[in-house]
Amino acid sequence: MSLGLPQILVTFKSKASSIITRGSRGIVALVLKDASVSAVSVVEAGDASAIPATLSESNRDIAGKAFIGGAKPPKKLILVVIPDNSTDYTGALSALETRRFDYLAVPGIDAAGAAVVAGWVKDLRDEKDIKVKAVLPDTAADSEGIINFATGNIEVGAKTYSASMYTARIAGLLAGTPLNISATFWPLPEVTDIPRLTKSQYDEAIGVGKLVLYHDGEKVKIARAVNSLVTTTSDKGEDFKKIKMVDIMDMRHDDIKKTVEDSYIGKYPNSYDNKLLLVNAIKAYDEGMANDGLLDPAFNNETGIDMQAQKEYLEGIGVNTSDMSDQQIKEANTHDRVFLQSNIKILDAIEDFTLTTII
Repeated sequence: MSLGLPQILVTFKSKASSIITRGSRGIVALVLKDASVSAVSVVEAGDASAIPATLSESNRDIAGKAFIGGAKPPKKLILVVIPDNSTDYTGALSALETRRFDYLAVPGIDAAGAAVVAGWVKDLRDEKDIKVKAVLPDTAADSEGIINFATGNIEVGAKTYSASMYTARIAGLLAGTPLNISATFWPLPEVTDIPRLTKSQYDEAIGVGKLVLYHDGEKVKIARAVNSLVTTTSDKGEDFKKIKMVDIMDMRHDDIKKTVEDSYIGKYPNSYDNKLLLVNAIKAYDEGMANDGLLDPAFNNETGIDMQAQKEYLEGIGVNTSDMSDQQIKEANTHDRVFLQSNIKILDAIEDFTLTTII
């Protein structure tokens, strides 16, 4: 009887083979105020036909806009409906914390509410390791998890929408954009006009982390797909300002985290060989990402034992590592802890073009 690949390796390879498909069909959560409910209600809609008829005409219109999507529509909407006289979003956010989604929008939210939601998203990302994102109106959150949508007075035929009301459309567009392309210059064909800015005004807005719409003289499109992050650090560089790059980081994080939880933790003895099993599985996943144009294939995308973290752990439990070789440190017993480190390079999309013509 021939032996196949260990199950965790198979699972990671399967994840890598479908990442483009999954990445272009994300899940959008919408929080809507509506007179049809008296308490928090959660409904999932797989397409526009499943939007509840009990919602107001305005809310059905907004949810329908989210389903327009980008290259594809979002996979589904999670509609969290709260009473129209609600004064806060605590119940809605609590309902969402235990549900899987990629982008959140709260159409009609005001500045105070947007600040609360932004703080909640930051807490999920930074403290609870839940990598969700939100599209909020005019919210300078300085975070890769918050898209600061800053175009108002959006004309769609005879209707005019505020930035707040159109956040659902933007969330759906971003959720429906494949991971191997960017939403930069993606058209919104239903939009007939917007306030038009000069090039310097667009440059200034994008520079301070605003996602704005751009009229090129023929059609309206996303100017540049950036989030609200402005302040870079050694841990969060320029790449963290790009929605595409953060989407790939978040997808990789979620895939690895879920697969390790489901197929690895508690299921293998914590030996060096089994640590290498996980290392090789993650490497296979990253190879799949490189093959799909998400990671730079020319870069040595690598995962291995985190030597510094391993040494610090061993010293912390009383092991003297000063006379140990690197290999001995790698093979040392770390009880129930596994310390790994990845070094990868994500591929961006073509967004800036220069042609020099010599005559």
